[in-house]
Amino acid sequence: MTSGTLSPEQITRRAKSNLAFALACLPKERRRDMIAFYAFCRVVDDIADATDVGEDEKERELTRWKQCVEEGKPPGHPVLDEVVLLPAKYGFPRAWLVEIIDGVASDITKTRYQTFEELLAYCYKVASVVGLVSIEIFGHTNPATRDYAINLGYALQFTNIIRDVGQDARDTGRIYLPQSELKKFGVLESEILDARPSERFIKLMDFQYRRARDHYDAAQKALPPEDRKNMVASEIMAAIYSRILEKLRNERYPVFQKRCRLSNIHKVWILGSHLLKARFSR
Repeated sequence: MTSGTLSPEQITRRAKSNLAFALACLPKERRRDMIAFYAFCRVVDDIADATDVGEDEKERELTRWKQCVEEGKPPGHPVLDEVVLLPAKYGFPRAWLVEIIDGVASDITKTRYQTFEELLAYCYKVASVVGLVSIEIFGHTNPATRDYAINLGYALQFTNIIRDVGQDARDTGRIYLPQSELKKFGVLESEILDARPSERFIKLMDFQYRRARDHYDAAQKALPPEDRKNMVASEIMAAIYSRILEKLRNERYPVFQKRCRLSNIHKVWILGSHLLKARFSR
């Protein structure tokens, strides 16, 4: 059900994630720790999404991971052994790792969100808290950088929700778009579950786009100049996902036909441009 005995590096390579791509710019030790943290997030998410076991078993497995994190004792698992040491090393609360587990655990049984506020609480746990942990590993000095991490977490997660509307509905039956907003725009669940989007759906997606864009903008405004050089990895993530968001809007949200992504060449260009910017801003 989990990634078994795979190392954090193996899990990261197998995932082919945009985050894994962005980590290439980090110093060796911080990159190693971020890879371990990413692998932790990947494994607990895979536990919650597993299709070959029942809900009770998935919940028991996540509870075991929570207990290991709370105790802070390496349990002999290639990912947990490294992750449980990170809170003490970087000075962040173990509760943050627990919040991430609680967030992904909600996916086991929850397939709908009635209000935006309800969705926001979920996004905070699975994305903004991930950002808070990440900036501790990256290294920051100004407490305002936490506002940057929270807003960027929301922006990235909202982009994911828009991009994955079709895949989530098809593979899991989940609809992350708030029910109150579907009602506001006159969008029926059947349009999403049956992959039959209407013009109303496009307007709903434009509304989601503007919300995500606002959080990208808020993140940029919140990032203090003195911490910008240490946030290159997160800025690369922001650039990649921001461009995915723009591509989704420009193509009018083809979320039922394909999974929108950037080419590797485009991502290499983003990586190079941010590394150059960081180098000449020192």
